[in-house]
Amino acid sequence: MSLKNAPSRYGSLSIALHWLMLVLIAAVYACIELKGNFPKGSETRDLLKQWHFMLGMAVFFLVWLRLIGRMISPTPTIQPAPASWQNAVSKLMHLALYALMIGTPLAGWLILSAAGKTVPFFGLELPGLIGPNKELAGQIKELHELAGTAGYWLIGLHAVAALFHHYVSRDNTLVRMLPGKS
Repeated sequence: MSLKNAPSRYGSLSIALHWLMLVLIAAVYACIELKGNFPKGSETRDLLKQWHFMLGMAVFFLVWLRLIGRMISPTPTIQPAPASWQNAVSKLMHLALYALMIGTPLAGWLILSAAGKTVPFFGLELPGLIGPNKELAGQIKELHELAGTAGYWLIGLHAVAALFHHYVSRDNTLVRMLPGKS
């Protein structure tokens, strides 16, 4: 399998990044959901928050590789071609997913910055993007949480659409992104 996309299939780099991002995003959500099971100030709760931050930032940095890949390698065609309205909805969905993968971690970075906290990243400390401002941190946190909730829906719709294409439309949308032989 080629590193770059082919006319009928995504390349191994696109496929690897797609599925790695899924695992990372699932882990980001798992960390934040599981932290509520532990008392405030507990070591486990603090560790889950740290992992939430670090994995979220990993999503933020990797999404730029995905975007570069999309720019330099053509998107494989869907066969048989879907209706034009489906193409339009697909473009909007992908735009929303990329906005989620960029905007949500960026908001998290801004929250920590505005709260005057360090921004951990696997042994490194990322610089604050803005100065301390507790009120602004709270406002950004509300947007961050709203984006997180919207993310459940976007990711779910993305998965349902892939299954719809595979089992109802019977096109190659899903298989273009599956690992393995073409």
